[in-house]
Amino acid sequence: MRDFLRVGQITNTHGVRGEVKVLPLTDDMRRFDDLDYVYINRKEVKIENVKYLKDKVILKLEGIDSMNDAEKLKPTYLEIKREQAITLTKDTYFITDLLECKVLDTDNFEYGVIKEVIKTPNNDVYWVKGKKEILVPVLKDIVLDIDVENRKILIKPSGEWQDED
Repeated sequence: MRDFLRVGQITNTHGVRGEVKVLPLTDDMRRFDDLDYVYINRKEVKIENVKYLKDKVILKLEGIDSMNDAEKLKPTYLEIKREQAITLTKDTYFITDLLECKVLDTDNFEYGVIKEVIKTPNNDVYWVKGKKEILVPVLKDIVLDIDVENRKILIKPSGEWQDED
């Protein structure tokens, strides 16, 4: 498992005093209220101020005092150490821990690895890339076991839940 988790990506500058506009990569963008610092390229940077727009976070970071300073940070990721992460409820996982996990079915057929987790209103969907690409709906009757420690996800054979091509 990764030691650092991405919580946002700097997408643009905001104003002339060095603030940055951040695309939150967390389910709760208000999460930034609880952070005193983030890591940029594994260097700790203090958060001086947090504001919110509709779907973006505006951060004032220590040492970033001009638009030119802020411009240099585009499109950097903001990370936190795993120990700063929120405690997840049972049967929930950080997306970063699911990426690159092998997806196998109960017949031991290997579909490939998870390349992306797609968020939908009803359920998440795993985009799995192997010899073919498949989309696996994350439903309890399809995804039978998730073992992030061993990087394996067990699903029902695809013929039981999707039409064959």
